[in-house]
Amino acid sequence: MKSGDFPKSRSLVGKGPTSGNPPLPWVKNLSFEFYNCPPRMKPITLDEFYQSTTALIPEGLHREIGHFNVFEVSELQKLRRKSASFMPYNRRAYYKISLIRGRNRAEYADKVIDIDRHGLLFATPRIPYHYVPLDDDQTGCFCIFTAEFMVPTKSGVVLDELPLFKPGGFPVFQLSDGQADELRGLFRKMQRELASDYAYKYDLLRAYVLELLHYGQKLQPASALYPTLTASARVSSLFIELLERQFPIESPRQKLVLRTANQYAERLAAHVNHLNKVLKENTGQTTTGLIGSRIAQEAKILLKQTDWSVSEIAYSLGFDEVAHFSNFFKKQTSLAPVAFRG
Repeated sequence: MKSGDFPKSRSLVGKGPTSGNPPLPWVKNLSFEFYNCPPRMKPITLDEFYQSTTALIPEGLHREIGHFNVFEVSELQKLRRKSASFMPYNRRAYYKISLIRGRNRAEYADKVIDIDRHGLLFATPRIPYHYVPLDDDQTGCFCIFTAEFMVPTKSGVVLDELPLFKPGGFPVFQLSDGQADELRGLFRKMQRELASDYAYKYDLLRAYVLELLHYGQKLQPASALYPTLTASARVSSLFIELLERQFPIESPRQKLVLRTANQYAERLAAHVNHLNKVLKENTGQTTTGLIGSRIAQEAKILLKQTDWSVSEIAYSLGFDEVAHFSNFFKKQTSLAPVAFRG
């Protein structure tokens, strides 16, 4: 795709791509991944990300509780396949934070956005976007991570509740040279730590990701940090908070209290159909899907970090039969619990 395929005008957030307004210090999201496949609704997985770049797939990728990695754009471009010339408008099955240098153009929903020199970009699996570089001088770095890597019990945040990752938010920012240098130093810390043998390096890497997230949030307009929540958004926020209160499971004698959509709807004094509708609107997932994903996250943690038997884990997560838990876990992860535990 050529840059000429895009409209030349800029836009303010909330207006169409042909508004012709002057650029703001923040802009919308783009990426440094290159794919040569047709657009589709299914999110691109971590496997497909590594395959698209021919980068080495990390050992045990599917046995991790959560995944994190950091890359140099210039090094990744050397690895990408010669046939891959652009990244289609699509979603990713992981989060991504990019620090880039170079002229770029992004298409995000109904907007077209230009990056002139330095950009800090936050990508969420929930919102698709399309990106194309406008020159050959493209450098920078980025990190990718899954929701499980930043699970609230470890990080203290719910990613999709952050203004950076909400639909209509401001996840891309133009930076000064000084800001770009400051953030480059933070990415270097990530690279050094990832290569280290420090026993608690992933806790430190989570802290670096949090620093990036807070850096981006401080760049946002105040109206984005303190929005007036709609009734729908309030119900969604209350559900997420109630869901997270069920965790962590700290004893094999502790049993998950809320497991079904009906139980959550009753606790929130909402009809189950209404709860499902607002969660679908605000998160892109159903009530049952969100509950299942969070239970699967906790199951991975318990399998990796405790010596509890599979039957004890199944009981603590609300499964009366081990076979039911095994079927659930395999459906969520494509691995049996014993195989995941390794």
